[in-house]
Amino acid sequence: MKAFEYRVATSPADAVAMLTGHPDAVYLAGGTNLVDHMKLGVAQPDLLIDVSHLDLADISGTEDGGVRVGANVRNSDLAAHPLIRSHYPMLARALLSGASGQLRNAATTAGNLLQRTRCVYFQDVTTPCNKRRPGSGCSAIGGYVRHHAILGASKSCVATHPSDMAVALTALNADVLVHDGADERRVPAADLHRLPGDTPHHDTVLTRSELITGIELPPPPAGAVSDYRKVRDRASYAFALVSVAAELTFAAGRIATARIALGGVAHKPWRACRAEQVLVGAVAEQQTFAAAADAELADADPLPGNEFKVELTRRTMVSQLRMLTERGLR
Repeated sequence: MKAFEYRVATSPADAVAMLTGHPDAVYLAGGTNLVDHMKLGVAQPDLLIDVSHLDLADISGTEDGGVRVGANVRNSDLAAHPLIRSHYPMLARALLSGASGQLRNAATTAGNLLQRTRCVYFQDVTTPCNKRRPGSGCSAIGGYVRHHAILGASKSCVATHPSDMAVALTALNADVLVHDGADERRVPAADLHRLPGDTPHHDTVLTRSELITGIELPPPPAGAVSDYRKVRDRASYAFALVSVAAELTFAAGRIATARIALGGVAHKPWRACRAEQVLVGAVAEQQTFAAAADAELADADPLPGNEFKVELTRRTMVSQLRMLTERGLR
């Protein structure tokens, strides 16, 4: 690990000013991803700006019945909060399925959203990687791709985004609150992360002068049932091969609303818009669920070595929708 300078930010504006005034500075919160990358040589900042002391660790209800979550709220605290457990069980389940208890005690809300891919080639500085060094190539193409993308990939990058929480936030229509030192803006969680295209080194739509200060969750629809299902190689401490965050409401045996996001399949949490269109207004039955999954996966483009993920995604979606229907129509 190379030598670096360390400073503590006193306000969001102070943090942004320090970052924009130093070309090789990065924010530090829980450090559960950044410090690993510094040890590996993936990240080599000259300055760490500690934002963990900023007053951004509250969870509170909003006037419209939603919830606002500060950027520095720890993942374990968010998962255990009564408002989250009662109104957003999908989010609580997603958080609890990520990492270990020790890591959840350190990881922050903003840091979880901004964690980088766990692609083995990205983490190995001896191999070409367009995310680390633009234009150097993608070692995953033609390599080990068990955990890699089947949707939205490009010739420049086939990596997947690792966050479970981000998948749930995408399905929940959450907003990410971003501060540029003077003003705050909202970015829909579904739009925060980018597909790789020709610039996979840009993970999000944020500019360098922006700091995440929190997220806002809209009030859940009346009668909604939701959950998060994660399929992985071992029962815990593993990243998703495929995950499904889904929320349904029902009326007269039909699906009234549907919100679905997929994890482990793309460079960003994948909002399953095609599947949602098939589901809304349809009879809640196995045939409908299968048609929705097939519609969403029609453009899947697996690599040699991860073809199994297409059928795995299909079956996980159908199983999740069937389970939610059984709970919602009891």
